[in-house]
Amino acid sequence: MIHSLIEKDIELFLFLNNLGTIQWDSFWLILTNKFSAIPLYFLLLYITYKQFGIRKTLVLLLCIAILILVSDQTSNLFKNGYKRLRPCHNNDLANLYRLVGNRCGGLYSYFSAHAANSMAIAVFFSLVLKFKSKLGIYLLLIWAILVGYSRIYIGVHFPLDILTGMFFGIIYGIIFYKLFTAISSKFLT
Repeated sequence: MIHSLIEKDIELFLFLNNLGTIQWDSFWLILTNKFSAIPLYFLLLYITYKQFGIRKTLVLLLCIAILILVSDQTSNLFKNGYKRLRPCHNNDLANLYRLVGNRCGGLYSYFSAHAANSMAIAVFFSLVLKFKSKLGIYLLLIWAILVGYSRIYIGVHFPLDILTGMFFGIIYGIIFYKLFTAISSKFLT
């Protein structure tokens, strides 16, 4: 059962990764770069500040920092526990996929911290900001999904790495939203 699932995961990775073209490589490399989201983070912080003021924004920043720390460490625990090689470290896949950007990352892939972190941020801010229009929520979720897909596109993660990362991101986004609201209602009202 597990072996069959992993085989299907590899097949799907090879299919999705090989859809890429040189014309789109730069776009996906920019999207997958964690620093390219800094303008989005500043925008979200600005909206938070305008909606809640400085005290709640500082508490939110603390929650986000802990959220990312927990998400990253959970990913590292899984990577070191499962020890599934990244596609770019798997010799059986050599010459079958595209490694875009010639940077592979760490040895293990399961699960993607990029996918977990971006989804956690998207869910957390969607819940905290309660956008008047659903467009804000949709844009954040689409951004998180695209960041996850970018990891497949550039050749450093399998689809299951991304889906698992997104699952953990959703869970952590909800948990830290509840933590933020509990702290805010108890200490900042």
